[in-house]
Amino acid sequence: MYLVIEDECISCQACESECPTGAMEMVDDIANINQDKCDQCGDCVDACPSDAIIEK
Repeated sequence: MYLVIEDECISCQACESECPTGAMEMVDDIANINQDKCDQCGDCVDACPSDAIIEK
């Protein structure tokens, strides 16, 4: 499994500040997950106010 960001992202950057591995990056004002850095901890999922981050 891995985490992905859906279209519901509101670019609030809440996920970026919560990511302990620095896997969250803002690209063209939309959050992006660097899968090579992501350790699947789920902190970004919990921080997202729009429920835009899901497990696939």
